[in-house]
Amino acid sequence: MEKRNQIGDAFLTAFPYTVPIFAGFLFLGIAYGIYMNSLGFSAIYPIMMSLTIFAGSMEFVAANLLLASFNPINALFLTLMVNARHLFYGISMLGKYGGIGKKKFYLIYGLCDESFSINYSADVPKNVDKGWFMFFVTILNHSYWVIGSAIGGVFGSLVKFNTEGLDFVMTALFVFIFIEQWMKEKKHYSALAGLGLSTICLIIFGGNHFIIPAMITILGVLSVLRKPLEKVEVNTI
Repeated sequence: MEKRNQIGDAFLTAFPYTVPIFAGFLFLGIAYGIYMNSLGFSAIYPIMMSLTIFAGSMEFVAANLLLASFNPINALFLTLMVNARHLFYGISMLGKYGGIGKKKFYLIYGLCDESFSINYSADVPKNVDKGWFMFFVTILNHSYWVIGSAIGGVFGSLVKFNTEGLDFVMTALFVFIFIEQWMKEKKHYSALAGLGLSTICLIIFGGNHFIIPAMITILGVLSVLRKPLEKVEVNTI
């Protein structure tokens, strides 16, 4: 009974954190389902791909790969390029995932940008189990994406409208998450470093190739400055 209450408390604590994600994933998932339908795929394709792959931007890319000639090497490198940021997310979450049992396997599988942002920065109450909290954040976000894709896949053939610009929902969602984290922090050195280094990489490498260099640069700079930044944080408390 106590464990059931513990799980229920974790769910009730996690759900409000995922509500903004629900709005973004639902509409973008619908757009993805409609897009797959427009390419000639039945609803089962976006549903199963969302359920098993769960990598939003890569799923859009994969739709075109399914129509192209068979080239597994190209698909592998393209996937690594699109999702390389998860390497850094995974390293950041090593400590968070320690000591939570078998739930860790699903948390690793279901890690996405939004789940990472919530699970890494959320101020979980002491009476709430962090492992179950992170599990529910992840599975709720996963279910939102699958539900959106299913709606788009099923009704895509019935609803005809211009979906151009609908993917901006994700951009707006990331802006919301960034602002929320900014407001929680007393010092903004990491956020400013990320913005500055990303802007420099954007200028140098261009809009299509700046993400990976920006992430590597940010990781390197913050790793070097980690101890000085920690000292500043301690002195300001």
